[in-house]
Amino acid sequence: MSRLFLKDPLAVLEPAAAGGIVVEDGRVAELVPSGGAPAAPVDEVFDCSRHVVLPGLVNTHHHFYQTLTRAHPSAIDKELFPWLQALYPIWARLDEDSFRQSVRLALTELLLSGCTTAADHHYLFPKGLERAIDIEAEEARALGIRVTLTRGSMNLSQKDGGLPPDSVVQDEDNILADSERLLNGLHDRSDGAMVQIALAPCSPFSVTKSLMQQSAALAERFDCRLHTHLGETEDENRFCEARFQCRPVDYLEEVGWMGPRTWLAHGIHFTSEECRRLGAHKVGVCHCPTSNAALASGFCPVSELEAAGSPVGLGVDGSASNDGSNLMEGVRHALMLGRLRTGSASAVTARDALRYATSGSAACLGRADIGRIAPGLQADLALFTLDELRFSGAHDPIAALVLCGATRADRVMVAGRWRVLDGQPVGIDIARLRAEHGAAARRFA
Repeated sequence: MSRLFLKDPLAVLEPAAAGGIVVEDGRVAELVPSGGAPAAPVDEVFDCSRHVVLPGLVNTHHHFYQTLTRAHPSAIDKELFPWLQALYPIWARLDEDSFRQSVRLALTELLLSGCTTAADHHYLFPKGLERAIDIEAEEARALGIRVTLTRGSMNLSQKDGGLPPDSVVQDEDNILADSERLLNGLHDRSDGAMVQIALAPCSPFSVTKSLMQQSAALAERFDCRLHTHLGETEDENRFCEARFQCRPVDYLEEVGWMGPRTWLAHGIHFTSEECRRLGAHKVGVCHCPTSNAALASGFCPVSELEAAGSPVGLGVDGSASNDGSNLMEGVRHALMLGRLRTGSASAVTARDALRYATSGSAACLGRADIGRIAPGLQADLALFTLDELRFSGAHDPIAALVLCGATRADRVMVAGRWRVLDGQPVGIDIARLRAEHGAAARRFA
């Protein structure tokens, strides 16, 4: 149980740690004020005078497998429904080898961007890929990154009036049985957990009402989170009104999902009254600014949701709609889109955008042990330097990370262990990963 002192950071998001942070046994043991010294002896000192220190970023929505279909000619320049219809048949060709490569690459990218906890929404289980969530857990453990792996699902295909083709859906019994298997085998509810499981029927246009209700009952039984896409497009609103005779938020309440166990992806097309309802029930929302802009889906009403009481986190979304897995870039996009939506340069500050990606995201995942720098919390930290030309002349180091466009962390710590050193992921040969992933992706051309 050695004590590591991260001494004299250039800047740190937690003001009480201006003099540094002591890490012991995977946790933050002590915050040192400016000009102070640790209260007890330390075994190692790391000079942080070049580094801006943030809590590890927390990604609350992704689709790892989509790294295989970035900038795909079949889907470029399309909005959500035609975009999905173009890619579903391509994604149906996923197998274990290509999927593993997609997961490894996505998690490595996230780590390099300062992300220490990642949630993935995986809902495609073509024949031969039944162990998808197990593979994700294996890859996350190998990299040393925390994950919330959502056992996604689709059981409403085109023949039943849904959006996905028949080849990529499963029946309800198989979905629920596998969900229970994963909850029994992988879901860790303890403080400092490295792997947690959530249940995530994909969207109103790809699952039945019964599956939503049964998933909510299973989540209650196993004390896990619930996740789904909601409020992403006007097409979704029209689908819900035609099929369920109600708007998506009404549907959410009808199937028993309106509560603090739930966090939603996107949350764009909510009325002011719906924002108040979601906030009153503490339903979390993952803001996906890059994806929302790429697909021209709209603007998430972040300030209204937060004011109403909803936790708001940040997500990169799938790599085929974002075309990247860089959460630090997403922080900057959240600031820019927030200001554009409100028409006010003060509406979203750099520290607001960083809050979405740290404590806000942690709240969406139901975790009180990450997302902040405080004694007793997990030692998950992202350290950035300001050595690049883009930062020259910057006077507020924390604001500079967002406004000047930081993209890559110099060091990343998860549970007190360095997982990125000098801008390189520990134990990963990036050139080899690029070559192997690129070879796998060529099969989806």
